[in-house]
Amino acid sequence: STGKFATATTEDFASDALAGVEYLKTRKEIDPKQIGLIGHSEGGIIAPMVAAKSPDVAFIVMMAGSGVPGEQILYKQGELIARANGAPEANIAGERWIQEHMFEVIKRDEDRATAEKDLREVFAKAEQKKALSAAGRTIDAQIQSVLSPWFKYFLTYDPRPALEKVKCPVLAVNGAKDLQVPPKQNLPEIEAALEKGGNADHEIAELPGLNHLFQTCTTGSPSEYSKIRETMSPIALETIGDWIHS
Repeated sequence: STGKFATATTEDFASDALAGVEYLKTRKEIDPKQIGLIGHSEGGIIAPMVAAKSPDVAFIVMMAGSGVPGEQILYKQGELIARANGAPEANIAGERWIQEHMFEVIKRDEDRATAEKDLREVFAKAEQKKALSAAGRTIDAQIQSVLSPWFKYFLTYDPRPALEKVKCPVLAVNGAKDLQVPPKQNLPEIEAALEKGGNADHEIAELPGLNHLFQTCTTGSPSEYSKIRETMSPIALETIGDWIHS
């Protein structure tokens, strides 16, 4: 595809996925009525976006997809991961203060130079309040990251309106120990949006003992991911495979 990855957003990736569906429909060996999408994490946001636009999508599987705007996920994710890693409650509260003020700037300031200046003021105030953790001191890298078009889109995008338009069968699965896209926060919202839109064929599953990558884990913290030998739990694979077959 063409385009510039540095300025791309989730919406651009959804248009790429839709182009993939359109291509598969041209292949003689593909049944155009059986093209489905399986999306993990951000892919779990993209799959409903594509299915809402294209009647050719036969089914979607949302693996750790979101049911609330990115801002809400980031607050909960930050709190859960910090707590799992043993951070003191004062540090968790300090990081939340920084997030709230950073996100306010990102949503408010259209001009990049103004936003960068205002974000530096947030970090300066955090330093005064002693709210900066060691990880929070990589200020330049953090500012560049949160000022990307992708981050602003993720922060403000609400997946529920697209979910309400999805008419094909949907399976939404989460690991019970997922700290990045917490199931208790997201699965009920996904189910509510599908039901509000009149989707009669959907299944929601919270799989015990699995993390964001659907690995069998201890705490669910991202720091565990690389230490777990299992690529993906057979239970997750069977749940998805059996549902598609059915």
